[in-house]
Amino acid sequence: MNSIVVMSDFFVDRLIKLNSKKEFFNALADKARFGGGSIRGIPTVDVKGGNAVNVAYCLASLGAKVTLFTIADDIGSAVIRQIFSKFGDRSNLQIINGKHGRTTSFEFQDEMYSKVNVMVSDIGDNANFGPERIDSPDDLKILNNADAVIVVNWASNFKGTQLAEHVFANSPKALHFIDPADIATRQQEFLDSMTKIAYIIDVLSINENECNSLAEAVGIDPLLLECYSQTSVRNAAKKLAEKIGISIDLHTMIGAAWSNGKETEFVHAIKVEAQTLTGAGDSWDAADIIGYLAGLDAKERLIYANICSSLYIRNPHAQPATMTEVSELLERIGHK
Repeated sequence: MNSIVVMSDFFVDRLIKLNSKKEFFNALADKARFGGGSIRGIPTVDVKGGNAVNVAYCLASLGAKVTLFTIADDIGSAVIRQIFSKFGDRSNLQIINGKHGRTTSFEFQDEMYSKVNVMVSDIGDNANFGPERIDSPDDLKILNNADAVIVVNWASNFKGTQLAEHVFANSPKALHFIDPADIATRQQEFLDSMTKIAYIIDVLSINENECNSLAEAVGIDPLLLECYSQTSVRNAAKKLAEKIGISIDLHTMIGAAWSNGKETEFVHAIKVEAQTLTGAGDSWDAADIIGYLAGLDAKERLIYANICSSLYIRNPHAQPATMTEVSELLERIGHK
C-alpha cells in the first residue's frame, strides 16, 4: 500500500458536554436576566478536529500510511504535528499556512434519550481550499502514486467540487471517496456537482441527515424519517445510488448500508454506551476505506466499519480503534 491521501479541513474542536439542552438554555436565560456571568461545572475538552484530520488520524491508527493535505496557522500546525508524531513515517503532513477552523460542539441527550451533537463553526480558510493548493510537481506525484484519495467536508469548502475533480483526475489508480458533511444549505449545488463528476467518484459516504438532504434535492420524499428501519436504510441507499449514479455507503444510528443502485447490503450497528459522538462518522469512513483497499466484500466492509466506529463511540477520550482492538472485538462478537 503506497498511501491514502486525505484532504483538506482542520478545526480545533471544543466539546461541551451537557445533560440536556433545556437545562443549558435555562442556565443561559438566568445568567442573561442578571446581566451575565459564568455557568460553571460543565465539562469541556479541546481536541483536534476537522473531518480530514480525523479521518487521517483514524487511518494511521489502523496502520495505514497517510498523506494529509490541510491548512493551519503556526499554532495549528504545531498541534497537528504533535498529534501525528507517534505515527512516524506512516504520516506525511502537507500543511499550508493559513487560518484553520474552530468549532464548538454541544453534546446532549435529546427528547428520545439519544445522544446528539450540534456544532457551531468558524470555517476559516477551509472555505477556499481549491486545486491551486495541491498543484506542485511533488503534490501531483503523491496523487499519482496514491491507493486512495479522500475528499471530505465538501460542505465547508466553496471550491470543493473543483478540488475533488482535480485530485481525482490526477490519481488514476486510486479509490476515489467523498464524504460531503452537512449539505443542508447547499444540497442542490452538491447534487449538481456529483452529477457532473460522478464518472470519477467511486464512493459517496453519507449519514442519515445528508441522505435526506440529497433526497430533497433529487425531488423525492425524505427517505429516513424519525423511526426508520433496516428496510428504509437499504432502500435509501439504493434509491440515491440509482438517481446519482455513484455507489452509496450510508451509515446511520441503526446500521449501515451499501448500494450500487442494483444490489444492496445492510449490517446492524453495534450497540454501545456512547461516550463520544463528534468524529464518529470520520472513524467509520476510515475503516470503510481500509475495507475497500483490503478487498472486503460489502457486508464484511460494513461490519468492519461498524466495529471501528463502535470502538470510537465508546471511548471517552475520542481515540480511534487500533487493529488489535478491532481483532479482539471481532472475536468476541463471532466474526472471523
